[in-house]
Amino acid sequence: MAGRKYAALLTQGTEQDFESIYDYIAQCDCKANADRVLDRLLEVVESLATFPERGAYPKELIALGIREYRQTAFKPYRVIYRVIGRKVFIYLIADGRRDMQSLLARRLLGA
Repeated sequence: MAGRKYAALLTQGTEQDFESIYDYIAQCDCKANADRVLDRLLEVVESLATFPERGAYPKELIALGIREYRQTAFKPYRVIYRVIGRKVFIYLIADGRRDMQSLLARRLLGA
């Protein structure tokens, strides 16, 4: 239901994702770009508190018959999350060019 306020919560793994993304961009590009990307990703996460249902189901999980998780993006980064009640749990933020099948299996399914 649009307009309802949800709580967007980061998991421990997601906090590490933010650190890794920031460190990588700062090292390979510059801190200003790392700051910009981090700020934009945080905006995407915060926007889920208002419209969490807008995200699509990740195709890698649909192939396994799993429809509990959704995704949104700030390309090339994908934000994988799950809505439970009035809470939005952010499980993964990763570059979509990575092997997402393996990454999702490890992070979400414990494989």
